[in-house]
Amino acid sequence: MIRRQFGTAEKCEEVSEMRNVIIKAVLLAAAFTAASAAGANAAAQQSVGRSNDGPQVAHKVRKALVTLPFYGVFDNLEYQVEGGTVILSGQVVRPTTREDAGRRVERIRGVERVVNNIEVLPLSGFDDSIRARTARAIFNTGGLGRYALGANPSIHIIVNRGHVTLEGVVANRGDRQLAFVAANGVPGVFSVTNNLRTERDERAPAR
Repeated sequence: MIRRQFGTAEKCEEVSEMRNVIIKAVLLAAAFTAASAAGANAAAQQSVGRSNDGPQVAHKVRKALVTLPFYGVFDNLEYQVEGGTVILSGQVVRPTTREDAGRRVERIRGVERVVNNIEVLPLSGFDDSIRARTARAIFNTGGLGRYALGANPSIHIIVNRGHVTLEGVVANRGDRQLAFVAANGVPGVFSVTNNLRTERDERAPAR
């Protein structure tokens, strides 16, 4: 557009060369000012976008983890987002689940570094039997069977050398206590740690 204006000005014989120079100078100054303003505005928009990446990254990390092909009731995955760094933790039965989790999170836009602290639980036939019996005991108790539905169960049962840890979210404290009692009654279980949270706990603002 500026070149077209220059061409029009040059074709006007009634305009002196000095006036052309002045017009060019004014137009160049205006163009420079507009470009500077546009650049500043774009930089500001990019800065705002980066500052809002945290919640978006967290949402994408969660989706990547819960959709892992072998992530199930006997695994527990957790994450923490600190700027561009994502820290993964928890326990899984399969080594491939740990590896897949790290690879998936690394590919998320906005993630610059992944610290993979996920623990792979030791192979144990004894623990496998505890897992199966604890799952049956919990999901056959009262109305707790609904927590086993879906690709990502609401209750996760972690077994390590005969010690059981319950992770996840249930509707209320009654269900939380029912799950604990059921797990605690499984023969061969050495201890039960109840880390189940209620939906009310999840809605409560962080302090």
